[in-house]
Amino acid sequence: MYLLYDLVLLASAAVLIPYYLFRGWRQGKVRRGIRERLGFYTAGQLAQVAGRKVLWVHAVSVGETRAAVPLLKRLKSLYPEHLLVLSNVTETGHQIARDLREVDLCLFFPFDLSWVVQRVLRQVRPDAVIIVETEIWPNFIHGASRAGIPVILVNGRISDRSFPRYRLARKLIAPILDQIDAFCMQTELDGERIVAMGARSERVSVTGNLKFDMQVHPVDSAERERLRGAFRLPEGAVIWVAGSTHAGEEEIVTAVYRDLVAAGESLFLILVPRHPERCRPVREMLAGQGIDVGLRSALEERQSPFSPGEILLVDTLGEMLTFYALADLVFVGGSLVPVGGHNVLEASLVEKPVVFGSYMHNFKEISSLLLNEGAGLMVNDRLELLGAMRQLLGDAARRTAMGRSGAGLLERNAGATDKTIAVIDRLVR
Repeated sequence: MYLLYDLVLLASAAVLIPYYLFRGWRQGKVRRGIRERLGFYTAGQLAQVAGRKVLWVHAVSVGETRAAVPLLKRLKSLYPEHLLVLSNVTETGHQIARDLREVDLCLFFPFDLSWVVQRVLRQVRPDAVIIVETEIWPNFIHGASRAGIPVILVNGRISDRSFPRYRLARKLIAPILDQIDAFCMQTELDGERIVAMGARSERVSVTGNLKFDMQVHPVDSAERERLRGAFRLPEGAVIWVAGSTHAGEEEIVTAVYRDLVAAGESLFLILVPRHPERCRPVREMLAGQGIDVGLRSALEERQSPFSPGEILLVDTLGEMLTFYALADLVFVGGSLVPVGGHNVLEASLVEKPVVFGSYMHNFKEISSLLLNEGAGLMVNDRLELLGAMRQLLGDAARRTAMGRSGAGLLERNAGATDKTIAVIDRLVR
């Protein structure tokens, strides 16, 4: 099976490696990114891991990296003698990871070819591998298991969409799952599903969702005023942040924004595309509609504040929670187009009302909880988004109540980090 898997990956490499080379060249990372994915590290990186105990946490992209922060902080506190390594697949996830103080070394996750994996594990020599959410990398897991390295899957989730496909491939997946030493699943249903896929039931624990344990440095009124000035936000305007948007959503959001401003609302939109590299086409689209746009990266050059009807387009990473903290209203993208949604709890973390679309299959449980608590609103299309915005703009008390309900939901569901650490500790110590 592993030989066949290697052959399939090699065939794919004819497309993937030129893609990574081109993308790396555009972002100035051609050598480091591709070399790390092939298991070639710098002398400095190798010196960091030499002779050290290593805990390797893998989080594929931005969402998984942010979800892992409470766990990373606890690991750093409990195992100070270990070097904490965090790997990512995506460039955006890697950029977020590099800003985490708890992480000692950030790496790109290796291509899952057997000889690449063997080279990587031989050099890094982790004492344990912790995989965030359901990332099943056959050669990496197999290589770690053969080397006697415990593999722990945390914050595990099996979606309604992926479960039927996993069940069909059970004969292929079960041997891989058998090499994972512990599964920390978000819900009872996720636990049942991973067992149905081939995991040993005695290795499965229901530990909850790490996203409920997220923390943020509070922004007081003085800091908020300072940030409003730094971001050139218009005085007195209601701030609407549309975060993690995808292609097709910016058009919907800006159409609603223009309708509201034309109706006399003193409203200002901060638009944060999920992938910063998309800011150029988004900016061109907005300019084509006659909308004045300012880039986050160019704010220092701007002297005057924005006006309602204009847009701040965020082309940087790592400031989402700051913008949410400044918002009066939050829309979370990936939900009006069939992406599956993004982490709506980030808005609740800073006590903001959150609106999202109906494509929330990646956050089905969380979105249901928010709706049941009255902390969020779900919309299906542009007209429903316009209606929801009109309701909330006209009711400041409701906005405040929704934000507080979301914060209460987080508080009541916290504790996944403690339960996950208890499982990890049995295998690490």
